[in-house]
Amino acid sequence: MSTGDLLVDCQDAARTFGSGPAAVVAVHGATCQVRAGDRITVTGPSGSGKSTLLHLLAALETPTAGTVDRRGVGAGGTGVVFQGPSLIPALDVAENTALPLVLAGVPEDGARRRALDALTLVGAADLAGKLPEEISGGQSQRVAVARVLAQRPRLVLADEPTGQLDHTTGQRVIDVLIAAADEIGAALVVTTHDPAVAERFGERWEMHEGRLRPRHGPSAGARGTAHTEETS
Repeated sequence: MSTGDLLVDCQDAARTFGSGPAAVVAVHGATCQVRAGDRITVTGPSGSGKSTLLHLLAALETPTAGTVDRRGVGAGGTGVVFQGPSLIPALDVAENTALPLVLAGVPEDGARRRALDALTLVGAADLAGKLPEEISGGQSQRVAVARVLAQRPRLVLADEPTGQLDHTTGQRVIDVLIAAADEIGAALVVTTHDPAVAERFGERWEMHEGRLRPRHGPSAGARGTAHTEETS
């Protein structure tokens, strides 16, 4: 069982889109916790609610029932790696990586230094001057990871980061995510439909038709746990 500080606490959190007969319940009441040092995957088929659950953890969605307490994360303490292309075409890799820092008020020189440090951390420093159209899909995901790491969050959330990559490239991106989270001391939660990815993490949550199923314990050599309960 993880003994790290509590970062996010969900209690019967649910998310419904629309209203009336057309309403769709993406997540039924989910109770779960993420603690410092956790390494968690959220698995399930497309449409099972795993991305919506991740968005609730990230405060990108507001629960329509229940609560999501993120006081342990603090302001600006969460970084999200989205599925698919997320880089701005007109900016080079270093500028893309530094952009969230600049928007947060970090001086440009300091933002660039932190961006280059993060790119080095994910093995992409040599890409700093390239435009997004000049790099591969796997390299783009590395840059997306670096952009999050440059913000030094306490919690990293990645939504299907390998979904559009081949197996080998996807495993390398997971290598980078885990190593980088270790380096900055961040908790890591990743949604995936790939069993090979799920096996890399200490805790697996399963989503089925919007319901969070009981946890599966850590696999051999994995670290970190989380705590879930099935709700009806």
